[in-house]
Amino acid sequence: MSDRPADSAPPSFRRWEQRTEVPLLVVSLVFLLGYAVRVLVPDDAGVWRDLALALVCATWLLFVGDYAVRLRLSGLGLRFVRVHWLDTVVLLLPLLRPLRLIRVYTAVQRHRQQPRLSLYARVMAYAGASALLLGFSAALAVYHQERAAPGASIRTFGDAVWWACETLTTVGYGDAVPITPSGRFVASGLMACGLALLGAVTGSFSSWMLQVFRREDEKRPPEGG
Repeated sequence: MSDRPADSAPPSFRRWEQRTEVPLLVVSLVFLLGYAVRVLVPDDAGVWRDLALALVCATWLLFVGDYAVRLRLSGLGLRFVRVHWLDTVVLLLPLLRPLRLIRVYTAVQRHRQQPRLSLYARVMAYAGASALLLGFSAALAVYHQERAAPGASIRTFGDAVWWACETLTTVGYGDAVPITPSGRFVASGLMACGLALLGAVTGSFSSWMLQVFRREDEKRPPEGG
């Protein structure tokens, strides 16, 4: 997850990213589970809330450790923060980890001269999963901030999920809107992510369709032969 081409990264850095991609995805899901329990479990369930908080903290420490290792292996020093800006953002806001989609989409862009249908399919599938995870994460965050706010229209988690669906699909009925500053901050991020995901899906689908049509044209016998 960086602005620098993957080919220019040190081999040790690339090996670390390849080995930790799946484990970090699992850790991300565990983090999201802990955060969901922390938000959705009633306040009187002290033990469960404490366990969820411990789980969130433990998984976040794993993210910090991964960031530190990659910073050292990159050989960039403090420039790592700027070059791998998305890693830094995700470290501060772990709920944004589904944005690893950008790495996959960048791979498609690099191979646009020799597109592979399986790669396009992977982007579309990843974009769909990312949309679900980001929508769920945003719904949790907004519900956490809005449920006790005076005059809030998002009172239940169901309201928050409905709001997230409206926002991701850019429909925006306006029946459920965040009113707190932190809730609106989350909404702004979800709007931007929603546009990026929709762009990734539509762009990849269009490229895939063009490739299919091109192959069909190549199979046709020449006319007038």
